Amino acid sequence: MRLLYDIGVRGYHLLIRLASLRSEKARKWIKGRRNIFSRLKEELPSDQPIYWFHVASLGEFEQGRPVIEAIRKKVPDVKILLTFFSPSGYEVRKDYEFADYVYYLPLDTPYNVKRFLDIVKPEKAFFVKYEFWFHYLTALKKRGIPTYIFSAIFRPGQIFFKPWGSWYRKALQAYTHIFVQNRESLDLLNKFGFTNVSLSGDTRFDRVGQIADAAPRLSVLDEFANGKKLVIAGSTWKADEALLLEYINSTEHDVKYVIAPHEVSDKSIQRITSALERKYVRFSKAGNGDLKQADVLIVDGYGYLTSVYRYGNLAYIGGGFGSGIHNILEAATFGMPVIFGPNHEKFQEALDLLEKKAAFCIHDYEELKSVMDEFLGNEKKLQLTADLAGNYVSQSRGASDVVVDYIFN
Repeated sequence: MRLLYDIGVRGYHLLIRLASLRSEKARKWIKGRRNIFSRLKEELPSDQPIYWFHVASLGEFEQGRPVIEAIRKKVPDVKILLTFFSPSGYEVRKDYEFADYVYYLPLDTPYNVKRFLDIVKPEKAFFVKYEFWFHYLTALKKRGIPTYIFSAIFRPGQIFFKPWGSWYRKALQAYTHIFVQNRESLDLLNKFGFTNVSLSGDTRFDRVGQIADAAPRLSVLDEFANGKKLVIAGSTWKADEALLLEYINSTEHDVKYVIAPHEVSDKSIQRITSALERKYVRFSKAGNGDLKQADVLIVDGYGYLTSVYRYGNLAYIGGGFGSGIHNILEAATFGMPVIFGPNHEKFQEALDLLEKKAAFCIHDYEELKSVMDEFLGNEKKLQLTADLAGNYVSQSRGASDVVVDYIFN
């Protein structure tokens, strides 16, 4: 199994190199790791304790951020090293103020791992959610370095729990402690003999709470709303927009709509505007348009969505007709019912909100129309469901405190 794992890691590296001939993201993946050991050796101190945090990408970084910042407050003299696997995380957060050093993670080979740990000499190591790099974890255990993973989630279909998964379970055995999101994960690990595990919840709830509290108001949204209800469609893809635009073009409800596509390229925006039959304004050109008269506001830039959710009454979250839904907690924390497509099974918060009747899954246009009409035509139901969503998020906060208290106490 180890041979297959090593072949897979090196094969992935080869594929990235081939992809870099055409892909800018792959080129950044390669370039960011160039001369990484000499840079680490030159920049990192040899006489100060270092806590190492590793995340896969931007989503996991946001999940880990509350713990990083809580530890920074608790032990301000410790240096924090943050590593990313993906350029989509590193390129956005390479200047993160609460980390002293931010790097890409060298590929998980025995040679790389030895060089990395010899230079860094972490006092503690932290991983977020799905990070199970075999050589890093087993080397950390061999060196006696306390190693933790938090906001983790496990399912019976994962390789650890297959009849042939005993070799890969060694990676899990390397963790000093595993903090899981839900009871199902706890029971599954217990079933396979893991006792170094506890139920802490998901640190994302703490992060979305911080984001919501800090989200600024947007004068464009104040003027656009003009006292009417707003339906916010966040992180939408083509399949989501086909359903939404059909509804927007045909509905008679006196509400307004905000569409924030996942991709804000000219092609993506053109796809939306060409299908719209209602008056619209682009966010970037709002100063030149009549916001009060427009029915649809198209957010054609990044970084605004959380502030936009502040103004919403009902949210549609994209991605459910593709690889999986985007962040539904950012919408729910503002007290909004959420609607999404069928590919949501891997998202615990989606399952929880569905169970609480604060979220609704749709498979086609008829289901979307039915849910939208019911909410937009029933003020009492809209408010009751909004309260359920908001309460779920607020009552789920506190996972970061559980993790930090355990580690230091």
